[in-house]
Amino acid sequence: MATPSGRSVLFVCLGNICRSPIAEAVFRKMATDNGAVDKWVIDSGATSDWNTGSSPDARGLACLRKHGIETDHRARQVTKDDFMTFDHILCMDESNLRDLNKKASSVKNSKAKIELLGSYDPEKQLIIQDPYYGSDKDFETVYEQCVRCCRAFLEQHS
Repeated sequence: MATPSGRSVLFVCLGNICRSPIAEAVFRKMATDNGAVDKWVIDSGATSDWNTGSSPDARGLACLRKHGIETDHRARQVTKDDFMTFDHILCMDESNLRDLNKKASSVKNSKAKIELLGSYDPEKQLIIQDPYYGSDKDFETVYEQCVRCCRAFLEQHS
């Protein structure tokens, strides 16, 4: 799954229906616009198995659409293989980070660098809050954070 140039990224949140599919779609669009999408393997996943197979939250899809971005992602849970095949696993909050580090410690050949996506934010908003119980405005905030973080991440790794 990893590309020869070593460019693969997995975006992760709790349920893979709000934050991580937004980040994945934003990053894919940026990489496409930069002509770099063929150099990347891009996906997203969940630390939980609650929403496996589900489409992203309708509010998240509406937010993406408003910005001219489409996604046909279906929620999936992070697997042990992900730690061996992805170069970067970028998650949204401390709870995701704990879960991923715990899972990674049980994988013999884990090579993924696990970080908070927010660690790339030029505005230093480290945590991307779950908008699930929030409003459309909260989804917009997530989108804006993802844009800033994904842009910085892509610049550092292109």
